[in-house]
Amino acid sequence: MGLFSSPTERQLEKHYIEMFINTVGLPPTEATKTVKDIIAKAKQIIKQTGEDKFPADIAERIISDPKMGPAYERRIKEGVRDEDIRWWWNLQPLERHVMLQVDELHRMALFIEKMKEGKSAEEAAAIGRKYHPMFGDTNDTTHTSGDDRPLPEELKDRINIYIEKRGKTEEFKQDIEKSTTLNALIRKEIKAGNL
Repeated sequence: MGLFSSPTERQLEKHYIEMFINTVGLPPTEATKTVKDIIAKAKQIIKQTGEDKFPADIAERIISDPKMGPAYERRIKEGVRDEDIRWWWNLQPLERHVMLQVDELHRMALFIEKMKEGKSAEEAAAIGRKYHPMFGDTNDTTHTSGDDRPLPEELKDRINIYIEKRGKTEEFKQDIEKSTTLNALIRKEIKAGNL
């Protein structure tokens, strides 16, 4: 662990190293290197976006500042609730970006696995989108469109709880198979009031 790392950084290192060792099965040295790389990348993104300079009350500003109206309305249209905004934006920037980097790592691991099985890059990417939620700018139609578009990051906690609850059921597997992407299924479940 870094000599000058913050308590948040040390806590994240400990949590994710344990996770990669215990659930992914990585050897301790590989888990440690992976987590340190993820944290370094997250710090780089934070520096680029300037999120470390956001005001402490950013969540409340998103919710109530008239200047934030369009961004707020876009989130609400996607099923985000005020408590989702508070949960996400009250996290430390490092916590948010490490979570997103870990998501990206899981998606990439599945992509590589499917490529090794002989799938094309397009097929492997499509499988990744089917089994892992994609977060980001909801207006981004670079890779997907319609209900397959990226979801707002603020939904992450609710989605994790939903997947944890339904993840091992046969019905959930069938719902995923019928959907174009996990994002489309999540949007459908939000509209139905199930998430």
